[in-house]
Amino acid sequence: MSNNSILVVGGGFAGITAALEAAEVGHEVFIIEKNPYLGGRVAQLNQYFPKLCPPTCGLEIQFQRIRNNPLVKVRTMAELVSISGTPGNYIATVKIVPRYVNEKCTACGECEKAASTTMENEFEFGLCSRKAVYKPHVHAFPMRYVLDAVRCDKAELAKIKAACPYDAIDLDDQEKIIEIPVGSVVMATGWKPYDVKKLTNLGGGHIKNVITNMQLERLAAPAGPTEGKILRPSDKKAPKKIAFVQCAGSRDENHLNYCSYICCMASLKHAAYIRARDAEAEVVIYYIDLRTPGRYENFKNRILADSKLKLVKGKVAEIVEDHHNRDVVVTVEDAVTGIKSREHFDLVVLATGMQPSVAGQKLGLKVPQDEQGFIIGGEESGFIPSGCAKMPLDVMKSAQTGTGAALRAIQSVSGR
Repeated sequence: MSNNSILVVGGGFAGITAALEAAEVGHEVFIIEKNPYLGGRVAQLNQYFPKLCPPTCGLEIQFQRIRNNPLVKVRTMAELVSISGTPGNYIATVKIVPRYVNEKCTACGECEKAASTTMENEFEFGLCSRKAVYKPHVHAFPMRYVLDAVRCDKAELAKIKAACPYDAIDLDDQEKIIEIPVGSVVMATGWKPYDVKKLTNLGGGHIKNVITNMQLERLAAPAGPTEGKILRPSDKKAPKKIAFVQCAGSRDENHLNYCSYICCMASLKHAAYIRARDAEAEVVIYYIDLRTPGRYENFKNRILADSKLKLVKGKVAEIVEDHHNRDVVVTVEDAVTGIKSREHFDLVVLATGMQPSVAGQKLGLKVPQDEQGFIIGGEESGFIPSGCAKMPLDVMKSAQTGTGAALRAIQSVSGR
């Protein structure tokens, strides 16, 4: 007899959508998420296109649906280790790493005040630091702190524990291995930005004022490291002349050989961020092809109506730093005029490609993947891909694939 429960691996927008769609027609659903919060990459956005609304709108509705549905069971800081059985009758083995903060936490922040150890803030893509005990972000779900206990000595741990007025710090927390019987598995493992350090000719990782598109997203966010002010990293000044370099690592046989789908729309959105904050700022977008499929054509036309935004069709060959003022020098050949030029900018933003989160990993789960790491669906594999684990997608299409994955999972456990 088939098990009617469904496992969703990944708690981003696609995974949450798949889980809720299945739960709301009566299926028990388990969401496992390796991060200490749900929401995935969408939680890191300032706004998403085409309406340019904050992601908290859509995410909070989803979180409320989770709170109200007892059939949805959430496990954060959890990872699928192995799976045995066959479609309809799986046993999923899941590892849960210790959070060291229990459910008594009210996110009051007293523990954070007591901590002294700091480290790079992963959520903010290294643009600032965080304490060893931290709230993942301002709208985190669950709204609970996390403690990197291994980063602290015993004296600091004792101080952090003593500071909590609710006895929420649990220094005896241990790694757990649990087994979950399920009938179907939805893989919604999401995406990661392509490693900018591999783009050495574009200054990736070694020129201070060359940043990625996701870093700009965090700079523009009101709850981000600069409280929504777009400032260049070297001197915290507002840039007046900004370049966007499209296909930074995408459509390139040496890096990602496919189009990442969202990068052109993202850069147009980012140009709108900059122009909304500074009426005098100038923006140049260097592109190969400006791709805004379907319904996004109107969005593109609206943004391009701005006279301070210039498009240059051409492949950027090199980016170097002007050591006198930390400006960024871009070498590019205009594909229309044939003129090769070197232009100076205050800030350069690389539109880095979208890579599946599991790319380059040995999953050990017999999950079929293509050469780029995207998960390949198929009834015979027993794994149903969703969202950007399947292909590069925007938020709307990720949600649509989540609904589709839920339907396939339901059909699988129902034997239809």
